[in-house]
Amino acid sequence: MNPLFLKPPLFLACLAPLAYYAWGAQAETLGANPIEAVTRGLGDWALNFLLITLAVTPLRKLSGWAWLGRLRRMLGLFVFFYASLHLGTYLWFDQFFDWPAIARDILKRPFITVGMISFALLLPLAATSNAFAIRKLGGRRWQELHRSVYAIGLLAVLHYSWMVKADISRPLAYASVLGVLLGLRVWWRVQERNRQLAGAYLPKRRGRVIPIVVRK
Repeated sequence: MNPLFLKPPLFLACLAPLAYYAWGAQAETLGANPIEAVTRGLGDWALNFLLITLAVTPLRKLSGWAWLGRLRRMLGLFVFFYASLHLGTYLWFDQFFDWPAIARDILKRPFITVGMISFALLLPLAATSNAFAIRKLGGRRWQELHRSVYAIGLLAVLHYSWMVKADISRPLAYASVLGVLLGLRVWWRVQERNRQLAGAYLPKRRGRVIPIVVRK
């Protein structure tokens, strides 16, 4: 399947949550506290897209659909897009860009501290999600940098879990999905390592010695 045909409808589908909250704010259908609904909703979708992005590689390996890998970069950029909107609504509508109050909030409330750290780690990943950065950094260094997405996933789930106080079912669901996605990667890494070690200890085959008979 050619991913070029999938990217335009997928791009529009990824914008659907933003359209929902924009329409809800305009139509006043987001409840008694629309600012909180928008801020939390955009954060939820940042986490959703993060898990979807992390699911691409397992789905590609299990299904054999190599074209899924070509959608991963766009999905990853939507993680940053919704995380930026989530942070922006907090800074603007919740704190009104009161930087001293924001600093106190970051230091006082651990879930905001963790959220800020995860967003800071997300910045270099978004900035290097392009072909120029891959050429500039080199494939190996680029991959090492983008492995920080696993730490971002753990911090994002922790941020969400600490923010939700009453119903822990959704934090547990997010943590379970993340655990499966990271567990698969660890399993495949161990399997690959074992294959490499097994190959290193295999006895080397020697070539056959063919006697040369010289007739007089």
